[in-house]
Amino acid sequence: MHIKLFAAIVFSCGLNLLAPAAYADAPVWTQQTSGVTARLRGVSAVNDNVAWASGADNTVLRTGDGGASWKEISLPAQMQNTPLDFRDIVAIDERTAYLLSIGESTSSRIFKTIDAGVHWSLQYTNPDAKGFLDAMTFWDAANGLVIGDSIEGHLQILITGNGGRTWTKVPDAVLPPALPNEGAYSASGSNIATVGQNDAWIALSARVLHTSDRGKSWSVVNTPLDSGESAGIFSITFRDALHGVIVGGDYKQENLAVNNVAITNDGGKTWQLVRDNGLSGFRSAVKFLPNSASSLIALGPTGADLSQDDGKTWSPLVLPATMSGFDAISFVPDRNIAWVSGNKGGLARLRFDQ
Repeated sequence: MHIKLFAAIVFSCGLNLLAPAAYADAPVWTQQTSGVTARLRGVSAVNDNVAWASGADNTVLRTGDGGASWKEISLPAQMQNTPLDFRDIVAIDERTAYLLSIGESTSSRIFKTIDAGVHWSLQYTNPDAKGFLDAMTFWDAANGLVIGDSIEGHLQILITGNGGRTWTKVPDAVLPPALPNEGAYSASGSNIATVGQNDAWIALSARVLHTSDRGKSWSVVNTPLDSGESAGIFSITFRDALHGVIVGGDYKQENLAVNNVAITNDGGKTWQLVRDNGLSGFRSAVKFLPNSASSLIALGPTGADLSQDDGKTWSPLVLPATMSGFDAISFVPDRNIAWVSGNKGGLARLRFDQ
């Protein structure tokens, strides 16, 4: 499953939009100017100054000054000759980043830069006419994995242990059979979550895959989220090896908030649906705050929600009038500072005061 079609003022001091009084984490939004109009579904924060964003129409952006200015990266001919939709970007450090494009057949590719986007190497081109890459993540600079849509009843997971020099398909023998037309939604690059050096969880449209040995073996469980042609799980996050949250909904009914968030406290073996005080709409991304014991933010095209109890209850956040919503979010490692990205080149920096 996948989504194929899914002002020039920088607020110098930010806008304080407080969560309800019960919440100690107060988000401060600072709208930023991307200089582009493409929908940005990929975003990756490195530190307080450096972040990357990517999206439709061969768009790749980078900031080195905290977002005061964003530079559109000039791409080489091999990345310009074909219209590419860069749905996911993962930055390893200030100069190193991986970039994933989606699409049928050879439109799905993986690129890498080690010089802040001056040069890019093509690491992988999808060889199967029925293939479609969805998202990627990395445990560290060398070890990462990619999820794609299933092909003829077989799940498609790629793994690397050498920084992407080679990408190897996980053998069918160690993967559970795929459900008909099963895959992951390529909406925010956040349907894979990792913890430590070995654990990873992948959110498929209705199920969650798990590996505890860096991709050597896999298990799968059903979840209680509603799923269908345009509905299912869109994002997954874990704060440790036990506590996780999945969110989603129906992207064709963005204001509908029914059976679209579930939580686990046993490492994903079981998932409990949040029925009361849940999300306020379709949500395409969810993340734990790095420096908070149990707080999360979930966001989507119509808004955002905050939880301070591992996802058991949620409360809507009020966004500035100039912001309608976002698709993706990435926190600076070990900091409660994030960048969010979305439609029409939308970018903002988000800080949580505690």
